[in-house]
Amino acid sequence: MEKHWWHKATVYQIYPKSFNDSNGDGIGDLQGIISKLDYLQKLGITAIWLSPVYQSPMDDNGYDISNYEAIADIFGDMADMEELLDQAKQRGIRIIMDLVVNHTSDEHAWFIEAKENPSSPERDFYIWRAQPNDLQSIFGGSAWQYDEKSGQYYLHFFSKKQPDLNWGNDQLRQQIYAMMNFWIDKGIGGFRMDVIDMIGKIPDQGISTNGPKLHDYLKEMNRASFGVHDLMTVGETWGASPEIAKQYSNPEHHELSMVFQFEHIGLQHKLGAPKWDYERELNIPALKEIFNKWQTELELGQGWNSLFWNNHDLPRILSIWGDIGIYREKSAKALAILLHLMRGTPYIYQGEEIGMTNYPFTDLEEINDIESLNFAQEALEEGQNMPAIMDSIRMIGRDNARTPMQWTRSEQAGFSDTPNTWLPVNPNYQTINVEAALADPESIFYTYQKLIKLRKDNEWLIDANFELLETADKIFAYKRVLDQDSYLVVANLSNQEQDFAWSSSFEEIIIANTDIQGVLTNRRLRPWDAFCLKLSH
Repeated sequence: MEKHWWHKATVYQIYPKSFNDSNGDGIGDLQGIISKLDYLQKLGITAIWLSPVYQSPMDDNGYDISNYEAIADIFGDMADMEELLDQAKQRGIRIIMDLVVNHTSDEHAWFIEAKENPSSPERDFYIWRAQPNDLQSIFGGSAWQYDEKSGQYYLHFFSKKQPDLNWGNDQLRQQIYAMMNFWIDKGIGGFRMDVIDMIGKIPDQGISTNGPKLHDYLKEMNRASFGVHDLMTVGETWGASPEIAKQYSNPEHHELSMVFQFEHIGLQHKLGAPKWDYERELNIPALKEIFNKWQTELELGQGWNSLFWNNHDLPRILSIWGDIGIYREKSAKALAILLHLMRGTPYIYQGEEIGMTNYPFTDLEEINDIESLNFAQEALEEGQNMPAIMDSIRMIGRDNARTPMQWTRSEQAGFSDTPNTWLPVNPNYQTINVEAALADPESIFYTYQKLIKLRKDNEWLIDANFELLETADKIFAYKRVLDQDSYLVVANLSNQEQDFAWSSSFEEIIIANTDIQGVLTNRRLRPWDAFCLKLSH
């Protein structure tokens, strides 16, 4: 298998509105990111996935783009973006842009022209029908919005201010590829592709994802833009299986480097129930089964995994699957060790490396997320009570990941000079912050730092096979095996002690959040114990 830089990379996701505010307006910005690059260099990350910073009315926090080749005023301007690219490059960090091409903003010039002039070429850049069918928006309600001027409906699988693009139009596709090359020429390191599995949609047949022409479009995109460069491309594919992931990421297919698949994240929700009906406890045997499937069925050379617990659309992993009490730091380290020693490219979401948690939202006034607000409105109309609604938002809502980054124990957690931050700062910032993490050699931060360095320095993390071990339900244990070398990874994903014994001796402790000799002597794992050992031959 041909090796690329991203096989050994660890990617750090920045949500720009929440990372660091340099000008005191309560919103993070590009200069704020630039000022924290030394911190990210210390962590050791290889690349930054930058959530959208393009010009946007911010109906969906930048995922509604009105100009792909301009920067939103709240973040700065193109000179700031070019400085970020240059300063990151000087530190060996690549910038991965968020490519949002399933839809645009309704304020994009294409859509304005499409509405104003139904005979224009841009009209066919979007999807119009005289009568709507029963397709539903992911954000709630019908996926069709009536346009009075033309007497037709346009398709929007997200907000009504995010009309879906018609990828069947060749002229549209060529304009998108030209835009991608604009950014490639500026020196970016690749693209994270938002809901890319939706671009092949066929609305009249009710097909929203994995449409029949999807892979033709991706092959064409590869040829027309990033395929001749050594760039990292990752597609957001909520419905992918390992077989589908191979279609995207097998190098012979000339599509993408890897995909984000969310099968493990599905365990946060009750089977067959709406997103907001969440599971109170992690089904650890199911988690093991899912990771085992992806680690073994997406074979080396046939495709590539992405590894993640968190992103801007998900709750904080510690609050939903870890422990936010006395084992907060230990459970954070356990989850990191378990994930980062699998095969794939790991992603760290801002604040994950210091153990940030969900926010204790008490009322809708504190909520910004359009998806959460739509859910609350629909739930109220259905007769649900507000305490139950807020319970769901506190656990599952997307704003949990979007509260400001916690830098220091000073006011507003060092994120901003103003108390009027766009989302409130989590009240636990005085104990959970970067300043405290850097000062403590046993902090979560240094576990992540070590895991990142291990991936850079060790070929076995790329090449070794994955073997799930049979253990008690609450224990997740696997081996990575390469030729004569075997590495044992063990994590107790619970607050209870667990029996665990193995017959092999070991020659090296690779990483641990616990006293290994104590585990060996007692043949028991304490709560949230996790470690990796190189086993003796």
